[in-house]
Amino acid sequence: MSNKILSHEQIQHKIKRMAYQIYEANVNEEVIIIAGIEGGGLSFAKKIQSVLQEITDAQVVLCQVQMNKKNPLESGVSTSIPEEDYKDQSVVLVDDVLNSGTTLIYGVHHFLRVPLKQLKTAVLVNRNHKKYPVKADYKGISLSTSLQEHIIVELKEADSSVYLSE
Repeated sequence: MSNKILSHEQIQHKIKRMAYQIYEANVNEEVIIIAGIEGGGLSFAKKIQSVLQEITDAQVVLCQVQMNKKNPLESGVSTSIPEEDYKDQSVVLVDDVLNSGTTLIYGVHHFLRVPLKQLKTAVLVNRNHKKYPVKADYKGISLSTSLQEHIIVELKEADSSVYLSE
């Protein structure tokens, strides 16, 4: 059984709000790195990047973050742009759902290997089941869910949705 918890229109509003929050925190930056974690995080990052490009004159660079989400230690974390390109820059690490925090903490760890101006995190859905000390600086919605429930995020061009399933 699935319950729709966010409609396409609601998701668009959350993306726009989060993009404005990111812009406000980076209003004096010439470059903003939006680092999307492969999969849903990258799709969400592209949507945030698109809105940011409309509202700021800063260069908004999309960075793809690759890792094995089931076992991040196994293959490590890599990015589509070299470290020199995000060194001393403002980085926003983006994922679709913050569940246990495993994916975000390994992503954060990767970016902390180089000096940054700032590192923030953004998620569409924050589930509050963290086993690591990581938080979302920008979040679309926070949900208190059971461990048996699952969040399904479908980010499509014309009909995005978020579902809660058991």
